[in-house]
Amino acid sequence: MSIDVVDLRNFYGQRLGVVARRFVGRGIRSLWRDTAGQRVLGIGYATPYLGLFREEAERCLAFMPAGQGVVKWPTTRPALSALVDENELPLVDSAVDRVLLVHGLEMTYDPAVLLREVWRVLAAGGRLLAVVPNRRGLWARMDTTPFGHGRPYSRTQINQLLRETWFTPTGWSEALYVPPVARGWFLRSAVAWERTGATLSAPFAGVHLVEATKQVYRAIPARREKRRLVPALEPALSPGT
Repeated sequence: MSIDVVDLRNFYGQRLGVVARRFVGRGIRSLWRDTAGQRVLGIGYATPYLGLFREEAERCLAFMPAGQGVVKWPTTRPALSALVDENELPLVDSAVDRVLLVHGLEMTYDPAVLLREVWRVLAAGGRLLAVVPNRRGLWARMDTTPFGHGRPYSRTQINQLLRETWFTPTGWSEALYVPPVARGWFLRSAVAWERTGATLSAPFAGVHLVEATKQVYRAIPARREKRRLVPALEPALSPGT
């Protein structure tokens, strides 16, 4: 289900990818305004957006799934990226404060396993920010961009999945109202598309941006003890009597 890392890198090097990075990055920054002193981990292909936090965060790391492949990041500094098994992240429990999940949730074969692993490596009160294709948006319907690959989600589906994996959704946003068309007029009018879509709360945004916090104390459903009824034994005579 994964898309190759070379295709991801090439997309973000094109004009449409630059537009996507601009608007998605703006949405990410609106939810995470300050990461000073925080340990930030990107999972999937989050490197186009991790640069927003690299200078202010205590540490930034980029984990890329084995099925996708890995590229060096940052390109001109010591590498902070690594190829990993997304279901067994090479970190101890509670190792990071923030996780940015981009091109990850929709690509994995088992979203619940991935999110539980994210839960494990997040510190108490840690925050997850996931960028997920909107199943009602145009970007999920066209495979000419990475957002058209994998499994898109509705808000209801994301909310249910997060709660099942011990997260509490705390913030929502959308981005990419502009159609995924790499033509001059659409790209030049991208700002107008974004502004109009956000003002009208239009349902056809390309991606959801959802922030969630790690739920440390999970409610354990009470189970009523079942009573087993044992029938009374009837008296019987032994064969020798």
